[in-house]
Parts: sequence; structure tokens; C-alpha cells
Amino acid sequence: MTRRTRIAVKVAVWTACLTPLALLGWRAVSDDLTANPIDFITDWLGRWTMRLLLASLALTPVRILTGWGWPIAFRRLLGLFAFFHGTLHFGVWIVVDHYFAWARMGEDILKRPYITVGVTALVLMVPLALTSTAGMIRRLGGRNWNRLHRLVYVTAVLAVLHFMWLAKTGRIEQYLYALIVAVVLGVRVAAAARRMVARSSPRGPRTGPPDPRTLGEVEGTSASPRTRGAPRAID
Repeated sequence: MTRRTRIAVKVAVWTACLTPLALLGWRAVSDDLTANPIDFITDWLGRWTMRLLLASLALTPVRILTGWGWPIAFRRLLGLFAFFHGTLHFGVWIVVDHYFAWARMGEDILKRPYITVGVTALVLMVPLALTSTAGMIRRLGGRNWNRLHRLVYVTAVLAVLHFMWLAKTGRIEQYLYALIVAVVLGVRVAAAARRMVARSSPRGPRTGPPDPRTLGEVEGTSASPRTRGAPRAID
């Protein structure tokens, strides 16, 4: 991929990630937030959190199945936008829906399973967002950083559960999200199983220089000698 093409793709990804907020702002200015604007805004932000998170997770299976390495560069960007939308989603629930009624919110978190798993998913995203920089990768070390960022798969499962428990009767969108998560996890598990079989083969693992596209398996990383073998986060 040429530098010009890479810049064009990056601009397109940024535009796609910001479009949901732009559309929501336009609907607010146009007084088109339905009869229940709080529920509409909360639902809108929650849906796009789910979609951006799934888009981030899907990039690794795309690389595994197609061999394309360039989409990996956008995993961190998509993941951070998912966290941003999720924070706004939670913020509306705190500020607008409950107006800082902490006791009531605490009761809801403990008594309502869909809120429990939703809050847990967002909390798990916090360390992932805070450690998404190249500096944090160097401090933690590539192996520890990769282990920490596997929490993103737990986050995705919890987010799907949150969405499924909230979905209205007759909708199928939640099942599509669950299917995507299942496929993503299935491809990752199958790839890990193939690597284990290759290592245990009597012929031994394949020798030769490593493919840089296979380094940095967790969202938002790639290889760089500057990190002495640890993956480097890419914007």
C-alpha cells in the first residue's frame, strides 16, 4: 500500500468512526430524536459502540483468512472509538437518565443483569484504552501487553449479552452481533490450534524469517525494532 493510499484509507476510517456522532448531532439539531430522546440517544451510542468494537475484532480474522496485513493498522483506532462511544453511552445513563443518583445506579447495577454486564464490559475497556500507546507497550512488554489485551474478547461477549438482554422482541440484530463474535473467536481458536499442532509436529516449526504481519496479535499493534521485539501501537 502506498503512502497516499494509506492516508486516504485512514481518513476514510476516521470519517466512518465520526459519522455516527455527526448524524446524532444532526438529528438533535433537527429535533428528530423521537418521542423519547434519552432512550434514543442511549440506544444509538450503544449500538455504535458494539459495531465499532466488532469491526476492531474482525480485522485479525481478516488477516488470518486473507493474508492482508494492512487492515491491522486500524485496530487500535477502531477500538479507541468504540471505547469513546461506550463512554458517551454510559455518560448519558449517568448524567441524563439518572442525574448522578449514585445510590439508584448502584442498585440497578446489582439488580439488573443487563446493566451489570454492560458496566463490566466498559470497565474492562478502561485498561485497554489506557495501555494503547506505544509507551505503555514498552513498559509492559509485548507478551504482558498481549495478555492484557485479550480482555477485549471478554468485553465483546459481555457487550453482546448486554445487547441481547435489552433487545426488543422481533429484532434479529443482536443475533447477528453474537454470530460475528462467535466467528471471530472461532477463527482465532482455529489459528491457535494450528500453531500448536505445528509446534508439536515431528518436523518442527517452520524456519525462516518471521512474517511481520503475524506479530502483535492483539488489537492495535504491529512489530517494530524500537520496542525491542514488543509490538508497537499504530494510530
